[in-house]
Amino acid sequence: METLSTRVLTSVVGFAIISVMIWIGWWAMLPALVFVSVMGLYEYIRMLDRNDIDVRRVSLGVFAAAIIVASLPVWAQTPPWPGGSWREVVLTVAVAYLLVMEVVRPGERPLERVVYSVFGLLYIPWLLGYFLLLRYSPDATAGLLYFALPLLATFAADIGGFFGGYYFGRRKLAPEVSPGKTVEGAIGGLLAGFLIVLAIASLTGIWSPLESLLYSILVASASQLGDLAESLVKRALKTKDSGTSLPGHGGFLDRIDSLLFAVPATYLFLQISVFSR
Repeated sequence: METLSTRVLTSVVGFAIISVMIWIGWWAMLPALVFVSVMGLYEYIRMLDRNDIDVRRVSLGVFAAAIIVASLPVWAQTPPWPGGSWREVVLTVAVAYLLVMEVVRPGERPLERVVYSVFGLLYIPWLLGYFLLLRYSPDATAGLLYFALPLLATFAADIGGFFGGYYFGRRKLAPEVSPGKTVEGAIGGLLAGFLIVLAIASLTGIWSPLESLLYSILVASASQLGDLAESLVKRALKTKDSGTSLPGHGGFLDRIDSLLFAVPATYLFLQISVFSR
């Protein structure tokens, strides 16, 4: 119960801080996302270090910040080409730079270094960039509401999944990746997330019950996948927690793993299903 209370307290405090920054807008979110991105990469690099895997640390930090900046809504008004984005430009430059550096100054295992570097950029700053994209989709006012959906749904799914697995968990969801996850916990998280989404959709009139259910299935699946994806990374790198910065949750990656998939999934869902009407 002490672990649970610490976990819930950290979640509530983190939720409150994130909510305030999202309400303020991009000028509060930008430095926060750069900070989280750098901290996430720091934890990722430390896990690599324990496995004797080397990456270009300074380059990752610079390109991570550049990807977050390129995700600002102002850049969408002047795309580099029709339908393109400056995020793609930064990522392309990053991959080209990493390849060139390995040709000019190759390390001990150059291909491995490039692969782990590019994965780190895609997994952390690229996905975090969707936080800014969603916050201003389709505009600053509506984006505030739509951002609340994955935030609240993921928070509810996390708590619902914990209690569902604790009281009813019998069948393992992915025993090779995360032995603690159960099918019952996943169902509990889905139900908790659906109730939150349905309540918000009913109060605001943005979606029908069917659309709320479809979105709930998507965001719950994305949330679970994000959690399992981080567990897969930690298992592959023989690490229990990504860090120790957040009491009851481990590191930054341990806390944002679900949102890293839930927020982009919400953005894509809105682009395909809502704003295309």
